[in-house]
Amino acid sequence: MIRRRLGADGPEISAIGLGCMGMSFAYGQPDDAESTRTLHRALDLGVNHLDTADMYGRGANEELLGPVVRARRDEVFLATKFGNRFTGENGATGQPGAYVDSSPTWARQACDASLARLGIDTIDLYYLHRRDPATPIEDTMAALADLVRAGKVRLLGLSEVSPATLCAAHAVHPVAAVQMEYSLFTRDVEGEMLATCRELGVALVAYSPVGRGWLTGGITSREQVSGDWRAGAPRFAEENFDANLALVERVRAVAAEIGCTPAQAALAWLLAQGDDILPIPGTKRVRYLEENAAAADLRLTSAQIAELDSAVPAGAVAGQRYPEAAMRHVGH
Repeated sequence: MIRRRLGADGPEISAIGLGCMGMSFAYGQPDDAESTRTLHRALDLGVNHLDTADMYGRGANEELLGPVVRARRDEVFLATKFGNRFTGENGATGQPGAYVDSSPTWARQACDASLARLGIDTIDLYYLHRRDPATPIEDTMAALADLVRAGKVRLLGLSEVSPATLCAAHAVHPVAAVQMEYSLFTRDVEGEMLATCRELGVALVAYSPVGRGWLTGGITSREQVSGDWRAGAPRFAEENFDANLALVERVRAVAAEIGCTPAQAALAWLLAQGDDILPIPGTKRVRYLEENAAAADLRLTSAQIAELDSAVPAGAVAGQRYPEAAMRHVGH
């Protein structure tokens, strides 16, 4: 696995990482045994960038990763996140009983809780997952900087923030990475956000790089997502499904010309957008992990990149990327 530097001064980590959310949350039933095999296989392949969060399965995902991380700590670059809390009621983030809290008090409490679930002393990269606009980002970053000084966290990151928030946060303490949704299906970051990251020397970690499964080419009917989070996602809604499926078929055709799978084409396209882009495709299956990791070996020509660009023109994807309630909690 090729390596890329995380930000201007960070460590070199695997160019393609592993998003672990679906092992415990949102994408069907968990399979802890297969997920554990996938985690070990990832490390065997040199995929050392593992991404989790305290909200994935309400802590279950961190607990799942814990034994693997502890057993192979020197091989792992571990990222986790805080900022979502749970109540007994349905909350505004679109997840059952969840609400956003980026207060300094919660930052400290959440970090300690994640360390306990993981069973480790230090988190390599700690993200603010979602920001509550009522809490000044400077206050949150000051608390996170204290965690760095205490040795509980090595590097700091932000997720789904605005360029202005990134600049304000970076002025308090260096931000190593910003995690944003980025794929052929979601290209919002290509304007001011990516330019700001590059000006500051901040890596962009791309989550959902295969469009929540769309760009694998494996989704051909709405019934396939009826049992998971995507059933309520606008891009999988009945009124948008066929239009988006047609875009996937165009990507599939380009991938066939290249001689790879649609997912590999989508990942190779992302890698070609710059050495500061680090995709973290999610899976809980060894075979999909191996397919995704192999995309790092693809070198697309400029013509192939242009073909993929034109396969999914800007604005062509039908539907928002999240339900309306969740969209209110991004971009702050």
